[in-house]
Amino acid sequence: MNPIRRLYNAVVTLSTHRHAEAALLGVSFAESSVFPIPPDAMLVPMMLNNRAKIWRYAAICTAGSVAGALLGYAVGSVLYHTVGEPLIALYGLTEKAQHFQALYHQYGAWVIVLKGVTPIPFKLVTIASGMAHFPLLEFVVLCALTRGARFFALGALIHWQGETMLATLEKRLELISILFVAALVAGIALTLWLA
Repeated sequence: MNPIRRLYNAVVTLSTHRHAEAALLGVSFAESSVFPIPPDAMLVPMMLNNRAKIWRYAAICTAGSVAGALLGYAVGSVLYHTVGEPLIALYGLTEKAQHFQALYHQYGAWVIVLKGVTPIPFKLVTIASGMAHFPLLEFVVLCALTRGARFFALGALIHWQGETMLATLEKRLELISILFVAALVAGIALTLWLA
C-alpha cells in the first residue's frame, strides 16, 4: 500500500474515533495560528462518513478556526517579536513584513475575505491582522463569516454529492492528493506574491 493510501486510511480511521470531534476542533484551531495542515484533511472524511453530522462538523471547524484566528491575531499584535517574527520568517515574509502591513492597512477586510474562503494558509492573515492592529471586532466577524462560508459550503457540497464524491475520492486518491498539494503550493506562492 502506498504512503498516500496509508495516510488516507489513517485519517478515515481517526475521523470515526470517539474523540474525532475534539481532534477536529484542535486541528482547526491550530491551523488558524501555527499549524501547517488545513482541517479539511479531517473534515472531509468525517463529513463523508457521517452525513447526518455534516453541519455539526462545519460548526466545529468554524468555531475552532475563529478561536485559532484570535490566537494568530494575538501573536501578531502582542507577541510579534518573540513568536510572530519567526513564523513570518518561516513563510519567507521577513523583508516584506512592513510592505505587507501597509497593504493590509489599505485592503485589510478584502485580505481576510479572500484568504478566509481559500486553502491559502489562514495563519498568515491572522498574524498580519494583529500586526496591523486591524479592528478586532471586525476581524472576528469577517473570520466567522468567511471560514463559516467555506466549511458550510463544503458541507453542502458533500451533503449534495457525498456518495459520488466518496467514490471518486476512493478511485482517484493519488491524483486528487497531487492536485491538492499543487493547489496548496500555488496558494502559498500567491500569498508570497501578494505580500
